[in-house]
Amino acid sequence: MNQDFYTQLSHQSISGQELDDATCRAILLGDGVDLLPLINAAYTVRKHFRGLEVVIHIINNAQNGHCPEDCHYCAQAKSSEAQIEEYGLKSEEEMLAEAREAYSKGAYRYCMVYAGRGASEQRIERLSRLIRKIKAEFPKNEICVSTGFVTPPGARELKSAGLDRLNHNLNSSESFYPNICTTHTFSDRLNTLMAAKEAGIEVCSGMIAGMGEAHSDVIEIAKRLRSIKAASIPVNFLIPIEGNKLSVPQGLTPQYCLRILCLFRFLNPDAEIRVGAGREGHLRSMEIMSLYPASSLFLQGYLNTKGSSNARTLRMIKDAGFEIKSDENLDHLIAAETEDISIQGFDDAKAIIKDLKDLRPVLKA
Repeated sequence: MNQDFYTQLSHQSISGQELDDATCRAILLGDGVDLLPLINAAYTVRKHFRGLEVVIHIINNAQNGHCPEDCHYCAQAKSSEAQIEEYGLKSEEEMLAEAREAYSKGAYRYCMVYAGRGASEQRIERLSRLIRKIKAEFPKNEICVSTGFVTPPGARELKSAGLDRLNHNLNSSESFYPNICTTHTFSDRLNTLMAAKEAGIEVCSGMIAGMGEAHSDVIEIAKRLRSIKAASIPVNFLIPIEGNKLSVPQGLTPQYCLRILCLFRFLNPDAEIRVGAGREGHLRSMEIMSLYPASSLFLQGYLNTKGSSNARTLRMIKDAGFEIKSDENLDHLIAAETEDISIQGFDDAKAIIKDLKDLRPVLKA
């Protein structure tokens, strides 16, 4: 492809035109589409809408295990034999203390994740109370909650409490979804997102690549998220967790992962595209390149698995010439980190599971 092709990609995206499926497929497959000019074109879009800003997210695993769903990629699923640390719901005091720690580490958005099928009235009430406490202490920072299916009344109550975003990942295309879960449907997930949008809550929803989906499925989910105007889109890459029904990633190379990120940026130009779980192990030496199409990432690992050290992630952001969206100074955060800068996420193609020290950092020894 000549330079006009890449310039046209940026122009179409910035002007709000949706790419046709043939162009999307060429981006993913690399049919005459070179990677570096593709990344530069995606960066042009990212810079137009997001500047040089990187938004840091830190996940709080509010409870671990005991989930009745059989999502094949998840270590908490009833179908998983992964050796995770199981515990019940954390107290409000522990959650609030972890919010303080997350914001002090440079997080702009604090993400509370709850296992289970859906949010009961009791959980909505408890969550609303906690959200109000966090917002009272950190009014400028944002809160995102992932708590399974949410009804329209539940969404309205969370909005009233001050919730900024609700996460519920669609994970794959509607046609491929029965291959990754049998206890609920794609429509169940979509209904939760619609309930959040109707309540005035921003929606965070993304995908997991590497589960055996076709290129057409990647294109379909990217366009579906465009159609619902998802404000935040985490692009995750299947983590090889031993014991999960889906534990062997398929078809993921560093270049393909970057092409997926570029596609999501072109199709969702003003969204907060997040390079999500598995970035360390699948992007490897090309991980830093992900920040040119993406504008957000996770710090301190993922739901049940470790990621890179904080020091390495923060230095990567600075080395690439980006800034963080935070009241905390990036240089000060880097200087305060005492960890090494190694990649901690994968060990011989297997994920490293978090222990209680990682999952519940504010508990006293």
